Amino acid sequence: MTKPRVLISDKMDPNAARIFAEMGCDVDVITGESPEQLIARIGDYDGLAIRSSTKVTKDILAAAKKLKVIGRAGIGVDNVDIPAASAQGVVVMNTPFGNSITTAEHAIALIFALARQIPEANTQTQTGKWPKNDFMGVEVTGKTLGLIGAGNIGSIVASRALGLKMKVVAYDPFLSPERAVELGIEKVELDQLLERADFITLHTPLTDQTRNILSRENLAKAKKGVRIVNCARGGLIDEAALKEALDSGQVAGAALDVFQTEPAKDSPLFGTPNFICTPHLGASTNEAQVNVALQVAEQMADFLVNGGVSNALNMPSLSAEEAPKLKPYMALAEKLGGLVGQLTTGSIPRISIHAEGAAAELNIKPIVAAVLAGFLRVQSDTVNMVNAPFLAKERGIEVREVKTEKAGDYHTLIRVSVKTDAGERSVAGTLFSNSEPRLVELFGIKVEAELDGHMMYIVNEDAPGFIGRIGTLLGENAINIGTFNLGRREAGGEAVLLLSVDSAVKGDVLDKAKALPGVKRVMALAF
Repeated sequence: MTKPRVLISDKMDPNAARIFAEMGCDVDVITGESPEQLIARIGDYDGLAIRSSTKVTKDILAAAKKLKVIGRAGIGVDNVDIPAASAQGVVVMNTPFGNSITTAEHAIALIFALARQIPEANTQTQTGKWPKNDFMGVEVTGKTLGLIGAGNIGSIVASRALGLKMKVVAYDPFLSPERAVELGIEKVELDQLLERADFITLHTPLTDQTRNILSRENLAKAKKGVRIVNCARGGLIDEAALKEALDSGQVAGAALDVFQTEPAKDSPLFGTPNFICTPHLGASTNEAQVNVALQVAEQMADFLVNGGVSNALNMPSLSAEEAPKLKPYMALAEKLGGLVGQLTTGSIPRISIHAEGAAAELNIKPIVAAVLAGFLRVQSDTVNMVNAPFLAKERGIEVREVKTEKAGDYHTLIRVSVKTDAGERSVAGTLFSNSEPRLVELFGIKVEAELDGHMMYIVNEDAPGFIGRIGTLLGENAINIGTFNLGRREAGGEAVLLLSVDSAVKGDVLDKAKALPGVKRVMALAF
């Protein structure tokens, strides 16, 4: 079996390459290339490991015909075109924990630097001055720290600030009240934070919702004399508005480790009194650089060699504990999605995935992605679990997820329902004791079948002699039957036949089958 090939295109700890090799990948370390050089090279690789220098654009992705995964050694991925990667079925991973402590400590350091004006005091003292009376600082003890973002890094900053006897309030739409209590902080709305905070630190990714979250308007709402620290991403603060706020005294001090344009060769903030800046040093400690490099190598290699998914930004992640349990369910889900995709025609405005019994206790996100991948692969063989949710949204398909912990006729069940012009249609499947996926219901008819290889789907009137006629037809055309699976609504009513066959059924045979007495529908299926 050919080993997956990985390209490391940015400088990172050399142990990353060692881990890739030890986990079964071929790895090349080629850094500092131009976009044109990377476009010429990337087509040979299954994985791309980057830091912040490499910009993964649509053009690079278009040339990356084999690429399966991009791994960012760090948190921010604004240098990766995630929508384009998702549309192409490429997993994008980051390493959210490797440099969390380092970045949090840098934010705390900048809080102290602002509070005591350390950089300017240092500069003047080293010029031979003794400006003891020129620098009157403030204590942080008893002051209110406002966190914009209380995730991995923000929560670490909060714990350090509480240790300094600060009060901590946080604005984060994803922060639950229970988590806020656990952290010992108060959850507030953004306007409340601006009114109350003596210091503000930002710890949120750059998105359309967070861009310029500290705008001119919000800076004006802030408590007069506030001090602001940003070690997250450039673009969270309107830099021109911050300059005005510093000049007017509305903001007493600001410390930025990140800028809207980097490297920041020029900025309206440069030279402003009470402004401190560092060149994106938040993750720049020996420990952090080693941690993120090792983490990205382990994650990418695990995905390429074993199929494990960790810290993915555009598909559901699977922990090492979850993966063995979910693998057979995902196989079942993909087959059910593929069955529905082949049997339904016309526009599908809605698809529902219902997990019942033991299945409801699992992480349903990978199951949903597997259903969508199977469903949409009927239209394109380039669909996978990464781009399937993206493509479903692009096609205007509403995706619903339902869980029912109480088991019904089966201890575990996955049901896939679609809304069609003819009404709701659904199929359902379970796992047998050996974890083998098995169809158990097809459009309201109980029928048990394995979905595998080449198959025929036949809807007919339940009448004597039909099985003999279809068997004779297939025998006359040298098509061997593997399994015969029957179901019916009622005696003499509508019946369903699922046949597994050893070879694909050609169009002329399908036409002959459709011409048999009592046949309503015939289709060839493939799994």
